Amino acid sequence: MLNDIKHDAQTRMGKSIDALKHDLSRLRTGRASTTLVDGIKVPYYGSDMPLNQVATVALADGRSIVITPFEKNMVGPVEKALLASDLGITPTTAGTVIRLNMPPLTEERRRELAKHVSHEGENAKIAIRNVRRDALQHVKDLLKEKKITEDEERRADDEIQKLTDQFVKEVDKLAKAKEEELMSM
Repeated sequence: MLNDIKHDAQTRMGKSIDALKHDLSRLRTGRASTTLVDGIKVPYYGSDMPLNQVATVALADGRSIVITPFEKNMVGPVEKALLASDLGITPTTAGTVIRLNMPPLTEERRRELAKHVSHEGENAKIAIRNVRRDALQHVKDLLKEKKITEDEERRADDEIQKLTDQFVKEVDKLAKAKEEELMSM
């Protein structure tokens, strides 16, 4: 029972870390990355499709992304989807090839992004602490039902806290690395 609670908590905390990694990877750092356009949907024959399913997305160099739609008639819809997205980058079209050139980040924008990174890190820590709270509540419920002893409860509480501390350190490490990446440009 206790092992199941700890395993469940560890799995859920790991998912919080994965979500943070995903959010930080989509954050624009001045370098081009194909993950920047992952969430963009393009209207394709009546339904919205992810951009990477209607076009090839590749890096041309460190500062530009090249998007080549599979069909010529998709250039316009892809361009409109890019303009409507929250990227803040105007696409340049040459025939059937669409380019996204990444402008260098200003110092002010870097500071904004660093604040955003720390905010995302704090949200991940809150999610981890919520998982800890749920796990501790399950342990207390088991104690109330007399399925475990008080010693087992204390031991489980300590193990869950150690697990929480480990994941919070991981969040801090990820956020610090992303902030350093942003400020080093």
